[in-house]
Amino acid sequence: MRYILILLALLLTAPVQATQIAIIIDDIGYRQTDEAVLSLPNGITLSVIPHTPLGQQLAKQGHQRGHEIMLHIPMQALNGKNLGQGGLTNEMDEQELKHQLKDSIANIPYAKGANNHMGSLLTQLESPMTWLMQSLKEQDLYFVDSRTTRFSVASEQAQQHEVPLLRRQIFLDNDVSEQALEKQFKQIILKAKNDENIVVIAHPYPETVHFLNQNLHRLEAEGISLVHTSKLLPITMISNKATSSVQVLR
Repeated sequence: MRYILILLALLLTAPVQATQIAIIIDDIGYRQTDEAVLSLPNGITLSVIPHTPLGQQLAKQGHQRGHEIMLHIPMQALNGKNLGQGGLTNEMDEQELKHQLKDSIANIPYAKGANNHMGSLLTQLESPMTWLMQSLKEQDLYFVDSRTTRFSVASEQAQQHEVPLLRRQIFLDNDVSEQALEKQFKQIILKAKNDENIVVIAHPYPETVHFLNQNLHRLEAEGISLVHTSKLLPITMISNKATSSVQVLR
């Protein structure tokens, strides 16, 4: 009974958690203009494509400036678009896919998590997603399902393999006009207030970087904190010297 009373007291006196959002800028690594992401506040998470001309450099520089780094894994899309080096396809067997992914993880330093680049085909397939999550689990990386298709089984496989999981709720910049960016930004604020913690994905377009630099201050005014993506992971620590677990609540 004493322990229950102590637990209740802790719950009642615990500070109320502020509304938080994570904004991931992905597709980073190919264009010289991608360097502009380093001008963004370090609360922004940078997701970098492996084996790209600027990928390693921007991952290192971003980490030095305080950004959280993720691996943006190229995965086969329904449109058949070229994936470049490091791409994962449905023609790979387990050994090939895991070897390719291991090389990609090694190519991007400081990565704490991963999300899919394209992948509207591959994320629908159970076996490749099983192998992917087994590899991420071994490397202690979390996964964000970009949800490029509503038929994705990536989240389901992440949960089955106890990979820390989040899902993208909003794309900021499918349209980079000022009016469209403003509309999506207002939607982000509204959804954050209703859902508390959300994940937003954007891209390193010059228009997006400029808009974010001009408007991110509005989040604080709305009582919303911009945090690294890993801060949104619901983590339950088991009181054991050598054991910890991640409990997915979404």
